[in-house]
Amino acid sequence: MANTALPPDTKIDIARVTEVLAMITPRWNVRILLALSGPPLRYSELAAKVSWLQSGQLHPKLTSLCDAGLVERTAHTARHVTYGHTERGASLLPVLPMLVTWAEEHLEASDGPLPAIEQVEDSLTLLTRRHAAAILWVLKSREEVSGRALARIVMPHSDWTNVYPPLRQLVADGLIDTDGTGRPYRLSAAGHGLGPVLGALSAWAAGQPLTEGAHHPVWGHPSAKPASKPWVSSQSRRASAVIRSIRTGQSNPAWQNRDLFSDAMPARPQAAFPAGGRRR
Repeated sequence: MANTALPPDTKIDIARVTEVLAMITPRWNVRILLALSGPPLRYSELAAKVSWLQSGQLHPKLTSLCDAGLVERTAHTARHVTYGHTERGASLLPVLPMLVTWAEEHLEASDGPLPAIEQVEDSLTLLTRRHAAAILWVLKSREEVSGRALARIVMPHSDWTNVYPPLRQLVADGLIDTDGTGRPYRLSAAGHGLGPVLGALSAWAAGQPLTEGAHHPVWGHPSAKPASKPWVSSQSRRASAVIRSIRTGQSNPAWQNRDLFSDAMPARPQAAFPAGGRRR
């Protein structure tokens, strides 16, 4: 009988990447993480950098980022508390310029120059669609898959027709293609282009350096040397990761000139970011 479910290791891999995306995608989280680049800040100092957040919004955001192991709260005295990246949180930030590079190549150009942070937020919106990660994993692994087969693999305990809303959304987002109703689905060029991002996120989630993303069994480069240890790891989210500092080695001009990691935060952003695909 054909295998109609995701292998356990793959399910763990996808679940971990989904969890990472859930940590950073909620509104303002990336901007808060970027505001904390540099020395730890007092609450008032951080609030001044993210001044568009209304009163009472910053504290729960910081609490969730601390719970996720990305931000650390240090109480020096009862009146002196600072917030800064954990080592684990700092090690995740180099994924952001990878998202910018992908967005500049695959998302539809906007009417005017788009700040790098908005490129990141637009990209994260697409990756957090319901069932998106699992569908992308299956299509990368199997090249072309029918909707019914995808349903058996991705949502085996649900009515198989429930797979079509997320499939239609991913087609509209430009991440997958099909030749029409009843035809198989496959990754688009934009979907394939997510390989470095998804490989890096998976590596980070497994407690490995981001550079190990090149060796990912699904999203890695075929010519890359295999990883020296099993991909799925039981390491904590707080485990240290050996990667370059976010303040060194920035060599990609596609995002470097956008000051993605600059200490100066942008002016208050628009009230909402458009969701969805190539059109902004």
